[in-house]
Amino acid sequence: MDNNQTIELFSLPDIHFQLSRMLDDARYTGQDFVQVISKDPALCVRLLKIVNSFSYPFPSRVDTINRAISVVGTEDLRNLVLTTSATNSFDKIPDDLVDMTSFWIRSVNCAVIAKILAIKCSVLHSERLYIAGLLHDLGSLIFYFQFPAESKKILEEAKYDHQRIIELENKIIGFNHIDVGAELLRSWELPDSLSGSVRHCKHPDLAKDYILDAYILNLATILCDVFTRADHGEDVFLKIPEATLTMLKLKRQGIEQILEQSREEFSQIFTMIAPGQTAN
Repeated sequence: MDNNQTIELFSLPDIHFQLSRMLDDARYTGQDFVQVISKDPALCVRLLKIVNSFSYPFPSRVDTINRAISVVGTEDLRNLVLTTSATNSFDKIPDDLVDMTSFWIRSVNCAVIAKILAIKCSVLHSERLYIAGLLHDLGSLIFYFQFPAESKKILEEAKYDHQRIIELENKIIGFNHIDVGAELLRSWELPDSLSGSVRHCKHPDLAKDYILDAYILNLATILCDVFTRADHGEDVFLKIPEATLTMLKLKRQGIEQILEQSREEFSQIFTMIAPGQTAN
């Protein structure tokens, strides 16, 4: 199976592309969106769950899709459809290689941290960094599916150190999961800012476009290990490149505040992104 066949296997459902096109066309109304979303019960449930969460404080409970769409707005609706579709597209992964709950815990942590960093750095449309953080590691799932034996060997040898994993992937397979993940996002017709920041999230200094996004995602991938691998705080701070701190104009105290804020936001967001799973 070649890379294109693998990416095709993990394609997004038609509802994502249909809604995305409709959201870009002013001729369509909220009622048109309702008709499409109503065809996907899982999407309906998640939309109502998110609208009734702390993210959208509303005086009374929202119990219809039409009202939910009016509350979240078109951009959040687009992101909701994307994240729902993406998290449901990877149910073919061998469970002996990856605990999907742990995978999504790390991904949601990265997403939350990336968005907080983006807001801290005054990035316009900071929600895109949330999406980049959530989807940045999807290439590893493709590797687990297409190269299970090699992936097992790499994970064991690298002891789950993410930078070491990339080095071993390049050596053993000939390319790495970050590049595959960026190509997957491109095949999903997502904005270049997403695939570009993912492609350079480990080496943001090599980015030619969306440089700030790449540096933000780079720091988010480092900091999310504070939660998912129980890394000692001092060790994590030592891993942060000085160039990243300079680019983002951050100091240690600011990072600690970001980590604290992300802890407060993580749990409820996780239950919405990965329904049926628990972060505990």
